[in-house]
Amino acid sequence: MNAAKRAEIFRRLKEDNPEPTTELEYQSVFELLVAVILSAQATDVGVNKATARLFPVANTPEAIHALGVEGLEQYIKTIGLYRSKAKNVIETCRLLIERHNGAVPSTREELEALPGVGRKTANVVLNTAFRQPAMAVDTHIFRVSNRTGIAPGKTVLEVEKKLVKFVPREYLLDAHHWLILHGRYVCKARKPQCGSCRIEDLCEYKAKTSDD
Repeated sequence: MNAAKRAEIFRRLKEDNPEPTTELEYQSVFELLVAVILSAQATDVGVNKATARLFPVANTPEAIHALGVEGLEQYIKTIGLYRSKAKNVIETCRLLIERHNGAVPSTREELEALPGVGRKTANVVLNTAFRQPAMAVDTHIFRVSNRTGIAPGKTVLEVEKKLVKFVPREYLLDAHHWLILHGRYVCKARKPQCGSCRIEDLCEYKAKTSDD
């Protein structure tokens, strides 16, 4: 795919959604971090239901740490892998208090040193909270990048690096959100809705569906 096609794809995605953001609900950088940790192998809807119960009771590292693992589990047990996630969140809260005065750090190295925070989670926080040009590649973005031809790659890291390299600079900050939403609602895994896709004429996917 050439640069002109990529630029037009993101121009249209921006035109349709000028200010995209995560569908996770949060009011602070810390709440975002917790929500993203909880969202691994879970839906944003499911995470939002759990945090709607948790955050009114505890939404700081100190308050969540005070709940303890078992206390936190009661709020997040509707989410998959909740036991391991509860342990990770409690330990992350402890480290935030001890190492960062309760604040969420803004560097990849410091974020990835926290339990439950891998490269993808760090990228989401860096991009969404700190507005850094980081690219969090989840299953949706991996699929869309390969299927359309925007940034094909065999691994998540390869796709991430190609996106950072190929996405036009003026669209890079919001590209993560546009791609994830496009994959979630239009370029679906089993049956992409090519007939109602805004970028169908630019997409290089060969097995396009004809109906909506």
